[in-house]
Amino acid sequence: MIKFFGSKMDTLTMKETVKTINDRIDQGTFTQHVVVNVAKIVNMQSDPILRDSVNDSDIINIDGMGLLWGAKLFSDQVKERVSGIDLFYELLRSSASSGNGIFLLGATQQVLNKASYKIKKQYPSLKINGSHHGYFSKDHERVIIEKINNSGAKLLFVAMSSPKKENFINRWKNKLNVNFVMGVGGTFDVVAGVTKRAPLWMQRYGLEWFYRLAQEPRRLWQRYL
Repeated sequence: MIKFFGSKMDTLTMKETVKTINDRIDQGTFTQHVVVNVAKIVNMQSDPILRDSVNDSDIINIDGMGLLWGAKLFSDQVKERVSGIDLFYELLRSSASSGNGIFLLGATQQVLNKASYKIKKQYPSLKINGSHHGYFSKDHERVIIEKINNSGAKLLFVAMSSPKKENFINRWKNKLNVNFVMGVGGTFDVVAGVTKRAPLWMQRYGLEWFYRLAQEPRRLWQRYL
């Protein structure tokens, strides 16, 4: 693990990350996971609650080529980017094989329904123990936590924007009965086909942000500026 611009960061590869997570799930050890990118690192400088939510996590992967390039300048331990959406799919695959159930939290109900359908179609043996949309008030959070706990799921994926998802996870982690929780941002929108992911060549050259900006300029221009 290294520390860069006030954030802890693991230097694990994708393969090492997946193995570490699955080993911890098998051992019954709770894991709070987060990915960091340039935008999140910038926001952490002026948002101490977000900074604490990130640094309190058990595994902190580097997601975003800009941050990967920057971190590599300061540490030879940094090996590769671990994209949140790619890790999400890897964990779906391993959960389908192990029989561990998952819970999907976030996005609109329509997007959630589409994402759940496509996930189940791609991984027929995967147990989706429960789901809930992401549009609920803070007063309703305790009810959501009870629903997650009653589902029997071992993995929880939270598809909300930052810093809402990081702070929600950190606020409730001690009340969760799952073994693993991860914030996945707009992943459900990509899975559902509502938004598209950048081509591989753009991902490799660090242009995924530009592709996303072109799709949602009004929402994302300030973030990427």
